[in-house]
Amino acid sequence: MSNYHIKHLEEYYQVYRKSIQNPDIFWEEIAEEHFVWRKRWNTVLEWDFSKPEIKWFKGAQLNITENCIDRHLRTRGSKTALLFEPNNPDESTQHITYNQLYKRVNQFANVLKDQGIKKGDRVCIYLPMIPELAIATLACARIGAIHSVVFAGFSATALATRINDSDCKLVITADGSYRGAKTIDLKTIVDDALKHTPCVKNVLVVKRIGSSINMQTNRDKWLQPLLDNALTECEPEIMNAEDPLFILYTSGSTGTPKGMVHTTAGYMVYTAFTFKNAFQYQENDVYWCTADIGWITGHSYIVYGPLANGATTVLYEGVPNYPDWGRFWKIIEKHKITQFYTAPTAIRALAKENLKHVEKHDLSSLKILGSVGEPINEEAWHWYDTNIGKKKCPIIDTWWQTETGGIMISPIPYATPTKPTYATLPFPGIQPVLMDENGNEIKGNQVDGRLCIKFPWPSMARTIWNNHQRYRETYFTAYKNNYFTGDGALRDEVGYYRITGRVDDVIIVSGHNLGTAPIEDAINLHPAIAESAIVGFPHDIKGNALYGYVILKETGTNRNHDNLRKEINQIITEHIGPIAKLDKIQFTSGLPKTRSGKIMRRILRKIASSEFDTLGDTSTLLNPEVVQEIITNVL
Repeated sequence: MSNYHIKHLEEYYQVYRKSIQNPDIFWEEIAEEHFVWRKRWNTVLEWDFSKPEIKWFKGAQLNITENCIDRHLRTRGSKTALLFEPNNPDESTQHITYNQLYKRVNQFANVLKDQGIKKGDRVCIYLPMIPELAIATLACARIGAIHSVVFAGFSATALATRINDSDCKLVITADGSYRGAKTIDLKTIVDDALKHTPCVKNVLVVKRIGSSINMQTNRDKWLQPLLDNALTECEPEIMNAEDPLFILYTSGSTGTPKGMVHTTAGYMVYTAFTFKNAFQYQENDVYWCTADIGWITGHSYIVYGPLANGATTVLYEGVPNYPDWGRFWKIIEKHKITQFYTAPTAIRALAKENLKHVEKHDLSSLKILGSVGEPINEEAWHWYDTNIGKKKCPIIDTWWQTETGGIMISPIPYATPTKPTYATLPFPGIQPVLMDENGNEIKGNQVDGRLCIKFPWPSMARTIWNNHQRYRETYFTAYKNNYFTGDGALRDEVGYYRITGRVDDVIIVSGHNLGTAPIEDAINLHPAIAESAIVGFPHDIKGNALYGYVILKETGTNRNHDNLRKEINQIITEHIGPIAKLDKIQFTSGLPKTRSGKIMRRILRKIASSEFDTLGDTSTLLNPEVVQEIITNVL
């Protein structure tokens, strides 16, 4: 059966039609043929978007770690499962085989049990990108504990909020972490957070940087001695299909972070299926996703998706520019990486640098390039294609969300013809629709609207932890009987989808709806410009006007700013029309971004509107210092 691994366009259309016409049969065949179950399901799917309530593989029992580890031991036991590349290039790479992973996960699982953790308990993991991070998530899954990974760059306040919301009993952290030439004192951040988290009983600490830290008696324990004394066998907890696997927090446009709950069986089936197809994974490939496991990309496409396919998956501890801007390309050459998956933010940053960093490395092992986190602009796409893929590697521009669990719209390499800035076609099983503002479906091609999904898919989040009403209101009330993504999209003449950005990034100027993404794409074509962000601000005549924040490349820093402003608006006029010209253009050294690289437009909108007193907490940003610079120089 070819359903599981699509190899050409005709086959894609056949599989897609089957997945839409007979979704129960489609997903049942994949689940039966490619996974290990302790008990078969009674029904493939039960759903009602009005409640909303979604159940996949109801009645089935399994443990996801048996599918990610145990079943590979006979045929892939000596194969590298996790390939760890440390921050410091002089430190040795670690190759952890499936046999070794099995033992280390079981030891960690037994340590968790010794700390009183049992099925259904929540465990917060606040670790750098080291093997223990992946192993800790799997150890939780082994015993049925629900992991909540928090990116180890969030502030103590943000960490405490997440710990308290999910009532975590235990925290796993490290003495510190390396980030380029710097070290970060993680344990002190955890200590500050735990002053406000009465639910936490125990803290396990990984020794990573060897710093002197405070260890609180009866609460804090070094992990390694406990692992050394733990058994290497741990019977996997038998889980029901809809038992929660993990909680992952995502920021909403308002209010507290949303703890998205992903369950076991459907998430496993969908992430494994999409990994296999999106990356056309073959047995001896070496796959590298540069994301952090603290984000959904890391959960789905560093840990669970790759390991469920018996893949070799790379964990990189460091940053793109340490010890220099050639580090990514050095790693690709060193490990003969075949699939490389990164963010447009990283691509744009790398593209600003001298090409000598790329040209000195052999990238011939690469077969597929991926992009994730935001729509990739055309200039970055072409740079990636020309300089990294050498015009031989398909680029998959993947659209999906924390809430979706897995890739939703993306080219399938060597099957779907790519088109710059387009996510192209939906994955099998995904039924996207475009809606107008009145909730009517927009049929046909060459149209744009609000992107919704009208039928469930296996990896979708089932609820927001302890707040199902918020889940319903956020995703299922705007468009009846549809999941609302919050994104706008257009569908071209052949049915390809292009994501145009968050709907709240659409600005109405003089009665015209203007998406920020196409304007930014146009601006970024200017040879002196590295990156831009557009927001609206109140205007007496137009209702809203456009404010542009622009980062210059090194080659543009000496240019006359007034001339540059004229050139920028000329480009916009040429690519979009004079209606989209910017009223104000501010040059800045950086843009406020989340740890996953997304631009915080909410902050930029407030600054452009002179609402400096309502910016909210900026401590969780990647670069909080840039906010003050922008305020100081606001036009």
